[in-house]
This record gives sequence, C-alpha cells and structure tokens, in this order.
Amino acid sequence: MSGGLQQINLSAALWGEAACSNDDVDLTVDNILLTVGNSMMGDDGAGPLLATMLKANPIDNWSVLEGGSMPEDCLHLIRKAKPNRVLVVDAADIGEEAGTTRVIDPESIVDMYVVSTHSLPLNFLIDELKTFVPEVVFVGIQPAIVAFSAPLTEMVQNAVSTLYQVLPVWQGDGGFEHV
Repeated sequence: MSGGLQQINLSAALWGEAACSNDDVDLTVDNILLTVGNSMMGDDGAGPLLATMLKANPIDNWSVLEGGSMPEDCLHLIRKAKPNRVLVVDAADIGEEAGTTRVIDPESIVDMYVVSTHSLPLNFLIDELKTFVPEVVFVGIQPAIVAFSAPLTEMVQNAVSTLYQVLPVWQGDGGFEHV
C-alpha cells in the first residue's frame, strides 16, 4: 500500500505472524486481561486506562495485553501463553447510563458492533479465543462520549477503577450483570 501503511492479513493475526506491542508481558499466568480501545477517543479509552492501572500496580496471576484497536494482533501471544481465562475489556454501547459495566454475552456482540472503532468485529476475536482458552469473558463499559480528543469521563474512570478492584478475586462474571 502507498504511504507506508500496511494491511494486516486476518490469518496472520490469528496464527501469530502479526505483532502485538506488549513488552515484558508475563505469559506464565492463568489470567490475561486483553484491553481494547483508543485513548484518544474519549471513553473508548476505558480499556487502555485499565491496562495502565494494571501495569502500574500489578495483580498476582494477571498479565495485561494492550490490544488497542487491533486486539486480534495479540492472539498469537495468548495462544502461546495458554491461559485459563481471558478477560476482554472495551467500551461498549449497551444502552445504559455512562459507566455501567456489564458482561456481554457473545450473541449480543454482533448487534452492538455494527459501527466500531476496531479493525475486526469483536465477536470474531471472542470466537477465536474460545477455540483455545477455557474461559473467555467480554466486559463492556458504557461510554458517555466517543470522539477524537475528548477526555475520559468521570463515570467511565470510576467504572474502570471498580473493575480493577474486582480483578484480584475475579470468578465467573466478576459479579457484573449480563447483557
């Protein structure tokens, strides 16, 4: 492609030929947090904020992979790690008040991501993860605003903080309601 842009082949991402920029990630843990989102797009930065929190204050038996807007690029690392659980966290329009956190059932993902800030619909990512990870949980945080240069809202920051506090004792759905 012109202009130095590179197109990533889906099969390359699925089978480990694409890069995931996550230096010094411990791949021997049972739990991987895969964050999704863009910190330059307001509340879409919920995932990146959670990644920053976990890197600054690690939690035993958890590692974080920052998926950005192309989380499928991390699949090769997750496949290599063979974790028991992957928790995928992203901003998601679930029709609730800003900051509301829900576990999103796979069947609901398709309806929520007709318009997305990501290169690949998350239902494809979740489906692929489920082929080799025993437990995959998708957690969505309702954004107030997703716009270029907008800051993270206080409601979403609070939701991210709550989610971080639940990680050390995470079981099942983490105590969050389902959509």
